[in-house]
Amino acid sequence: MFLENTVNHTEQFGWIEVICGSMFSGKTEELIRRLKRAQFAKQRVEIFKPSVDTRYDDEEVVSHNENRIRSTPVPASSNIRLLANDVDVIGIDEAQFFDDEIVAVCNDLANRGIRVIVAGLDMDFKGKPFGPMPALMATAEYVTKVHAVCTRTGNLAHYSYRKAQSEDLVFLGETQEYEPLSRAAYYKAMKEHKTHNKKESKNE
Repeated sequence: MFLENTVNHTEQFGWIEVICGSMFSGKTEELIRRLKRAQFAKQRVEIFKPSVDTRYDDEEVVSHNENRIRSTPVPASSNIRLLANDVDVIGIDEAQFFDDEIVAVCNDLANRGIRVIVAGLDMDFKGKPFGPMPALMATAEYVTKVHAVCTRTGNLAHYSYRKAQSEDLVFLGETQEYEPLSRAAYYKAMKEHKTHNKKESKNE
């Protein structure tokens, strides 16, 4: 379990924590846990999420098991810099959907003495590094990789397999559209998907 940095320096300092993994791995749950601990400690907390994420609620950050915390939806990462005033801790959910400037924003905030906690998918449905997440992980002091359980093998899963046919990179969905898979199960599923597509294209 991640424990917050509790070293007491006279000079205020900030840092970046990244929570990453596949869908259904508990990223948002862990983000909310850390933020609620900070709130309980009477720290000033602000939470942001991309305005495109409206799956459970327009304004709140909500985990898959309905744990929730109030947040501010923003259309671009630059809005976070403008709105982050008089805070000790900033939480950012679904960071993979933000523009690349989110990396500079997080580092600027940390340099101002703010603790920045970021959660997001590290890979897209094609198994490729997702948006700004690799750069955030590289510049963060702490990276926590959480795992789901593979729906086909029961092993640890870190791939988000898309069952829906859409090829859009940003495609919000739940268990009907996605399932967490282990490396072996994901490789097998992708192979079957390619074979199926080839057969369909021949039949057309």
